[in-house]
Amino acid sequence: MKNLFSFVACLLIGFTLLSYRLSYPGINNAEPMKLTTWDAYGYYLYLPSMLIYHDVKELKFKDSIEAKYQLSGGNFYQANIHEKTGNYAFKYLGGIAILHLPFFTIAHLYALNSSVYPADGFSAPYQNAIGFGVVLYGILALFVLRKILLSYYSDQVTALTIILVVLATNAIQYFSVDNAQSHAPIFFLYTIILWLSIKWHQKPSSILAFLAGYVIGLATISRPTEAIMVLIPILWNTHTKEAAKEKWALVRTNLPMIYLATIGGLIGILPQLIYWQYVTGFFIYDVGSAWRFLTPFFRVLFGFEKGWFIYTPVTIFFIIGLFYIKSYPFRKSLIWFCLLNIWIVISWSDWKYGGSYTTRALMQSYPVFALALGAFLQRYWLGSNRIIIAVIGVYFVCVNLFQIQQYNTTTLHYYDMNRQYYGQIYLNSNPTPLQKSLLDNQDWIANEEDFVECVILKNDTLQTYTLTKDSSNILYQSEPKLKGVDYLKINANIKTSPGMGGGYLICELHLGDQIKTNKVRLTYPMAIREQFNSYSFYVEVPTNFDDAKLILRIQTNENLMSEISNLEIIGLSKN
Repeated sequence: MKNLFSFVACLLIGFTLLSYRLSYPGINNAEPMKLTTWDAYGYYLYLPSMLIYHDVKELKFKDSIEAKYQLSGGNFYQANIHEKTGNYAFKYLGGIAILHLPFFTIAHLYALNSSVYPADGFSAPYQNAIGFGVVLYGILALFVLRKILLSYYSDQVTALTIILVVLATNAIQYFSVDNAQSHAPIFFLYTIILWLSIKWHQKPSSILAFLAGYVIGLATISRPTEAIMVLIPILWNTHTKEAAKEKWALVRTNLPMIYLATIGGLIGILPQLIYWQYVTGFFIYDVGSAWRFLTPFFRVLFGFEKGWFIYTPVTIFFIIGLFYIKSYPFRKSLIWFCLLNIWIVISWSDWKYGGSYTTRALMQSYPVFALALGAFLQRYWLGSNRIIIAVIGVYFVCVNLFQIQQYNTTTLHYYDMNRQYYGQIYLNSNPTPLQKSLLDNQDWIANEEDFVECVILKNDTLQTYTLTKDSSNILYQSEPKLKGVDYLKINANIKTSPGMGGGYLICELHLGDQIKTNKVRLTYPMAIREQFNSYSFYVEVPTNFDDAKLILRIQTNENLMSEISNLEIIGLSKN
């Protein structure tokens, strides 16, 4: 069979995407699947509000839905009250809802004929339809991307490129797990615009031009920054002076098709304009994004919080590949699009992009980066280099799949990662309480054997404390003699509860007006509610704090009862 390697790669990756969707909590356990939450709730709200409740202005249904399903994250930020009309206006644009519409329709028809599930837009059929529908978009995108790559690269290089783009990056997370977000459907749109660009330049036609414009318009009302997708067809086949001359001659010859593409783009964005006019009285509505284009956040790429190059290092080769596309017709398209796209992404004020695995805002444009990666692999997938590339590729895939497992079990934190903590959990599926403490506390001892222990407090008995919001909640205080003590080590077993979500176990050293404070969160990664969890962290004792007062307390956001046992404070002195 021709091009067997890339065909089998697409099948295997498609099977992997489906397997991840099936294995995600909500399918095989007691908790139902719930995908339309947080930001995804905002993208999805158009469908039930328009097609079921016929209420996009007052959203009278939202409170009862929230009470039943808890979708908004506890604070309904997905829509704002318009100051002039008093109507709700959705914060998120409606393109993703249009892409979800076929699956929503299937789910609604099923729910209407079901005696088990309510046809309310949010019950299990709707969640499953969205979850598996987006996987279908992903599988279709893989095969379209395969056709694109085979236009320029060998079968083996195409197979390897697709494997690395999906399995060595965060793509699998947003295709299969958090897939009610916007990224995976837009990934599909990028493969379509690339394919249309190739086909139109091979043989211009009105239908291809119209579809290209429509796809760009639809992408724009999915995420407005995707409007830069227009650079792909515009700059296609302008890689040399001769090619550019032919390109613009082709455009002049087919000028009516360009007008048709413009009409397609306007039709693509028209639903959003109509919605805004209906709820606000204006065709344009400011949803409230903030950008820092002159002072972008390069830590989006290089930082240990969520750095693109740190957590998915295969993306470094996405950039290197841009140096190997000189002879390809997409050279200028890729260079201008990729650089501008990255600049836009790293310029958003909320540079962490909420809860996410690495830089999710770049995931949807991976089909474009795949062309650059393919050029790099085509250049070096030769002779003994194949072994080196294969070994590196396997390593990247294995690390990424391991980290995705860590992410979905909260070991790899969705928001608060840092260099020290990442170093301790790298390829570590069972970090210790001390290692977990590095999410909040950067004091660290590499080897306790270099220290002598001195017990300051040891309490093995189980005690029940009444914890009050905004009070000191002191567990222990004293004025131990800390002369010669370099570090304190705090250990405790605490039974957690839902009210401890924003709580901390805190150690304070007071000396006059000086205070040294270290803390660890009570709901650390993998903490189990209503069970005892172990906490441990170090406190480096500042110089001259020999006579400091020591206070150990708990901070909580709610009034609650807590059970604590095995409370220890140990002084550590260097040998």
